[in-house]
Amino acid sequence: MASKDDKNDEKPKAGSDEKQEEHSPDHSDSLMDKIAHFFSDKLHLTSQTSDEEDSGRHVLNHVTIQGVIDAWKRGCFKSIVTMVGAGISTSAGIPDFRSPTSGLYSNLQKYNLPYPEAIFEIDYFRENPQPFFKLAKELYPGTFKPTPSHYFVKILQEKGLLLRHYSQNIDTLERIAGIDDEKLVEAHGTFYTNHCIDCQKEYPMEWMKKEIFDERVPTCTECNGLVKPDIVFFGENLPERFYVLPHRDFKQCDLLIIMGTSLTVQPFASLVDFVSDNCVRLLINRDKVGKTTSGFLRGVFFGEGLCFDLPGNRRDVAYEGDCDDGCLFLADQLGFGDELREMVKREHERIDKESGKPETEEKEATEEQSKEPFDEKPEEEESKEKLLKESDDGKDSDVKSSI
Repeated sequence: MASKDDKNDEKPKAGSDEKQEEHSPDHSDSLMDKIAHFFSDKLHLTSQTSDEEDSGRHVLNHVTIQGVIDAWKRGCFKSIVTMVGAGISTSAGIPDFRSPTSGLYSNLQKYNLPYPEAIFEIDYFRENPQPFFKLAKELYPGTFKPTPSHYFVKILQEKGLLLRHYSQNIDTLERIAGIDDEKLVEAHGTFYTNHCIDCQKEYPMEWMKKEIFDERVPTCTECNGLVKPDIVFFGENLPERFYVLPHRDFKQCDLLIIMGTSLTVQPFASLVDFVSDNCVRLLINRDKVGKTTSGFLRGVFFGEGLCFDLPGNRRDVAYEGDCDDGCLFLADQLGFGDELREMVKREHERIDKESGKPETEEKEATEEQSKEPFDEKPEEEESKEKLLKESDDGKDSDVKSSI
């Protein structure tokens, strides 16, 4: 269940690979067994072999963004896991949750809620569902297009590098971008499927969209109960898939890319500690987040977090900036920047055509969305050169600070 003290990030269907495993006799554990396994891994109650402990201890020659790029070019990263939050969708026009003026929670006064979080609480929803469905109409998938960050992950998938994509977002933009269902773990649920909260009858996305846009409270045709999208409300369990896959994925992961999240919502945030000690962790975010927490018990239950500027750090690197800029910067340095830009342009044009947007509007929208992320400005180039220079200057120091 998502933590109530922070909802900076937005809130899963099993893929074909996992379905056979999860439904075979060898994988018939109860949900509680799977949750126990999840926390067993989280608390490091399983042991590693000496080979696992010793392999790859010096993946990064220097702990900077340039060090990550160099290791990538050497072929060190073949099983990449991505973890994302609302920050990868803000450039599409979707607000994050906690920004002081533009965040979702700071703009809910019109719904007369007892407190902002109530709009995502299951008990409040049962009593008064209208505020949620009014908000859902504003945020409903289909009116937004994926960002360069989404398509960066899609390119990782196409290149055979993406092991899994863990998302806190409920906007379905990963699906629209073409990320395969089997690669997705929608940790906080999705608008893609919908169920009656009483009898669990399933309803398709098209049905739910019509009900919401016709400004009707969706009710079940079988029992007259409320029907809601399968997004995780406070008071509900996270999807089973979230507890099944991490213990496999994060052991295999050699590069963990974290983007657009505050890393404060548990248990999602604790996934950063599931990887092996040799896995490189790259944060692409406006702020350094997920740094080592204080307090023994908090460290035991939620992990030590990211270690950026601590002595002995040999694998945690931060790119401080917008997610789209970070993804484009990485793509440029790795030789597929033009491929990423072309994919964004082509896919946005396709989405516009399918939605029936007039050609003039389509051209204006494409130009507006591509202007900032894609038109390289001199100061941006100068900034990137400075980042790379700083990386080179830091090669000889024992303790490297991240960018």
